[in-house]
Amino acid sequence: MLLFSSKKELIAHLATLKNPSTVVGLVPTMGALHKGHLSLIKKAISETKVVVVSIFVNPTQFDNQDDLKKYPDTLSADLESLKNISAELIVFNPSVTELYSNNVSSKEYDFDGLDATMEGEFRSNHFLGVATVVEKLFSIVKPNKAYFGEKDFQQLLIIKKLIEKTNIPIEIIGCPIVREPHGLAMSSRNERLPKDLRLKASFIYETLLAAKEIFGTKSAAHVMNWVKNKFAKKPEFILEYIKIADQDTLNPVKRKQKNKKYRAFIVVYVNGVRLIDNIALN
Repeated sequence: MLLFSSKKELIAHLATLKNPSTVVGLVPTMGALHKGHLSLIKKAISETKVVVVSIFVNPTQFDNQDDLKKYPDTLSADLESLKNISAELIVFNPSVTELYSNNVSSKEYDFDGLDATMEGEFRSNHFLGVATVVEKLFSIVKPNKAYFGEKDFQQLLIIKKLIEKTNIPIEIIGCPIVREPHGLAMSSRNERLPKDLRLKASFIYETLLAAKEIFGTKSAAHVMNWVKNKFAKKPEFILEYIKIADQDTLNPVKRKQKNKKYRAFIVVYVNGVRLIDNIALN
């Protein structure tokens, strides 16, 4: 396994590996790797010849600087996990200065409103920061395919829109949510939860599963109110939002249509830790 911190050295190495038939895969991460990340990497390995895993905690996507400071730094453990998957992996772990030089700021993008709802409402400029760093990684690695988890479903749509707007020739692969045995969506943030609350947090997924069942016969408004009432009875959970939206446009559902696909999106605070999840409803 090769580790690069210099984009110039990474680009030079990739140039020695590439030919017209070489398929390169990229898995962007912020480290603190878990089984969800590893599933993306394994899929990339199965579909491409050269796989680059980036580990970079991107400062421009954090609207809360305290959250940035608390983000876990587990580089040694991450590298060990990657080594156990494949000795052929290429890891890119740049510094902030290496990626941003002296201008640590986000670019402006037009995502046709995809960024105006849900996470965009609660995390100012979050997706501008995400798109900025992803576009930088795309320009360095020049992958044929890039892999993102569906836990951050809105982010996945934003990245697909970025590709559409910039005409970058990359296939974006969305991969299913990987869950802990009790149902909690795997996230680096889960490590900040006490063991008992981590187990209790399975209530989030249980509620989503029940909401999916109810959505078969009830309106979106009814389902969202039902979810709000469920969380109102759980003082250890603080519901930030529950939204039911068109899976392709993220527009809120007013009236269900047979030819549309819908998804429920939820954000809950547990012991000060912000947890996100979503589920396909039909």
